[in-house]
Amino acid sequence: MTSAFGTPPVHDLSSRVASLVPASKGLYWGGEWHTPAGARMFDTINPSTGARLGAVFEATPHDVDAAVAAARAAFPAWAATPPLERARRLREAAARIRANALDLALLDAANCGNPVGAMRADAEIAATQLEYFAGLVLEVKGETLPTGNGSLNYTVREPLGVIARIFPFNHPFMFAAGKIAAPLAAGNTVIVKPPEQAPLSTVRLMELLADLFPPGVLNCVTGGRDTGAALAAHPGIAAIALIGGVPAGKAVLHAAADTMKHALLELGGKNAMIVFPDADFDKAVAGAARGMNFTWCGQSCGSTSRLFVEDSIHDRFVEALAVHVKDSYVPGPATDLRTTMGALASKAQFDRTMRYIRAGVEEGARLVCGGKRPGDPRLKGGLFVEPTIFADVDASMSIAREEIFGPVLSVMRWRDEAQLFDAVNALELGLTASIWTTSLKTAHRSAARVEAGYVWINDCSIHIPGAPFGGYKQSGIGREESKEELYEFTRLKNVNVALAD
Repeated sequence: MTSAFGTPPVHDLSSRVASLVPASKGLYWGGEWHTPAGARMFDTINPSTGARLGAVFEATPHDVDAAVAAARAAFPAWAATPPLERARRLREAAARIRANALDLALLDAANCGNPVGAMRADAEIAATQLEYFAGLVLEVKGETLPTGNGSLNYTVREPLGVIARIFPFNHPFMFAAGKIAAPLAAGNTVIVKPPEQAPLSTVRLMELLADLFPPGVLNCVTGGRDTGAALAAHPGIAAIALIGGVPAGKAVLHAAADTMKHALLELGGKNAMIVFPDADFDKAVAGAARGMNFTWCGQSCGSTSRLFVEDSIHDRFVEALAVHVKDSYVPGPATDLRTTMGALASKAQFDRTMRYIRAGVEEGARLVCGGKRPGDPRLKGGLFVEPTIFADVDASMSIAREEIFGPVLSVMRWRDEAQLFDAVNALELGLTASIWTTSLKTAHRSAARVEAGYVWINDCSIHIPGAPFGGYKQSGIGREESKEELYEFTRLKNVNVALAD
């Protein structure tokens, strides 16, 4: 295939990565870049190749103190900024992201291992979230309450103060840009802490937006677990918002307890997809593969990694699913536009995935496909695992109970509907669920019975702007991507005015 000018199209963008690595080293507050006293740094790598991309600073407790002080100093003026002016700046941030979408996606792909095509969609999602919350700034309002006693009673919503947002390595830029939107729209100042595995796109975002917000309104500290703990425990931070695993969520809650700060947690999931015998077979097969999020190696809290297929169609379904997955998801370099499945984000994630695959075999599950590194010699330096499907999985097996955060799908056979929902709801996780049936009655009955915060009927993985996203049980606290997220970063004050003489 050639272009209109006779030259072949460029698919592999790896040669451009070096020029996109930000010159700044990750510590940004008060409108300036900073060097920590200890100058400790950590390397970031390209999971597709193992090559070093660059280094960023590891924030010390002193750096966290300084960032919080800058954010607190900026808060009163930003809270008093007219809402429509805050909205204007959020829309300008969205425009800058769209203008740099491919470069941001490429940097993200090189740093976190997900395919550049998918990361380009992440940049668009982030821009949309900024615009969505820009449109909600006038909804930060209260209501009047009838009293009948000659007084006026009303409520007002006020911003909380400094918000810390911590997010993981699977969608680093989408989280960095999209998750500043709600707190900034509500009048808060923000400190972001990107994942230590993939911080570069967040650092680049700070560079892009440096002149857009007043000094101290938007801040960044890079580092690992200790940096996140310092933010969660800091008395100058009003709320902590985390996207991550359940253990990290529990640690944040413990750290936040002493100061009684508000916590918004979007945590892990071991999500169920249920296929009824009347489902559209081909669409359900494609949905089972798509819901597993093989494109980014299953590294998604919302992945439907437990697949429950009714007995009468089970064997045919598993066979068709294996063919579809092998044809559609082929591991390749994340910086190549043709790649349909990327690499795991870190050696720790790779080793964890391989341990679970070995456990699945040892516990008696049948390995249908995958389960090993790809044979392509071009990928030998990367953290690649073939898309993996296990069948004959028992609900007691570790691959059926524990979140792997890797490309491992467990298929379970069901016959009795009551037993099915007992198994689906047995875990202490309940983020998403997907139900496939052509019966409206079955669909609504099943949606009511699953213990999950976000349910798809005959679909999976997609998020609708404005639809509240969050989990049941240990999958989280609070809701995001909606008006509810805006309210998470406000407090409600009641005012009673006596009007009678």
